[in-house]
Amino acid sequence: MTKISRRGFFKLAGGATAALTQAPALVAHAAPAPAPAAHAGAALFFNPDEMRWIEAATERLIPEDDNGPGARAAGVPVYIDRQLAGAWGAGERLYRSGPWQPGEASQGYQLPFTPAELFRNALRGAREELQGRKEGSFETLPGARQDAYLESLQNGKQDLHGVPAHVFFESLLALTIEGYFSDPVYGGNKDMASWKMIGFPGAYASFYDLVDQHGVAYTRAPISMSDNGAGVIHLHPVSTQHSGKRGT
Repeated sequence: MTKISRRGFFKLAGGATAALTQAPALVAHAAPAPAPAAHAGAALFFNPDEMRWIEAATERLIPEDDNGPGARAAGVPVYIDRQLAGAWGAGERLYRSGPWQPGEASQGYQLPFTPAELFRNALRGAREELQGRKEGSFETLPGARQDAYLESLQNGKQDLHGVPAHVFFESLLALTIEGYFSDPVYGGNKDMASWKMIGFPGAYASFYDLVDQHGVAYTRAPISMSDNGAGVIHLHPVSTQHSGKRGT
C-alpha cells in the first residue's frame, strides 16, 4: 500500500474542507466570527502557557514542508483562539440543560462543557498529566515525543478534568484543519497559503464572466471575503457577545 504523508492527506482533503469545513466534535452550525484587526498578535482566550501548547500541537498536526507553511505560520492558533473567545466558544448554540449521560456515537457531543470550557479543562489536564510523568511541558518535548503524546490523546480514554482525551484530540484536530483552510478573515490561512496550495479560488460571488469559456485554465489568484481586490485582507472587530463560529 502506498503511504501518504500528512501534508498529502491535507492536500487531498483540503478542497472539500475549504468548501464545507469539517465540524469539531462540539457544534458545527453557527454564524461567522471574523478575527479582530486590533491587537492581532494578542490572544483573546488562551493564556501564554495554553497558547504555547496550542502552537506546538497544531504545528505537529500540520507541519511545514515544501508544499506550504505549517499550522503556526498559517495562523491556526490565532483562528482557534478567536473562535473560543467568541459566542461559539461560549456555547451560545449548544443545549445546556442536561441530563449529562454518555451517549451513542450517533448522538454527537454529550458533554456539559462549552467549547471554551472543554479546551481550558483539557489543556490543564494535559499539562498536569505530563508534569506528573516528570516530562515537563508539551511544547518543550522533542517532536517525536510530541507526536507520541498526541497519539495517546487520540487513542486514549484518560480523563482531562472531565474531558475524555479522544474528544479533546478530535476537537483540536478539527479546529486545526478549519483554521488552515478557512477564509483569512477568521485569523487562519494567512496569505491564503492553503488555498493557493490546493488551487481553491476563494470567496468569489460569481463566475458569470467565465461560464462560456471552455478549455481555458483558471489561473486567477484566490480572494478572501474581505479582500479589497488588491490582495489586502481587512479584518473586522469581533464581538465576544454576539459572534459565532465562522464559515468559509
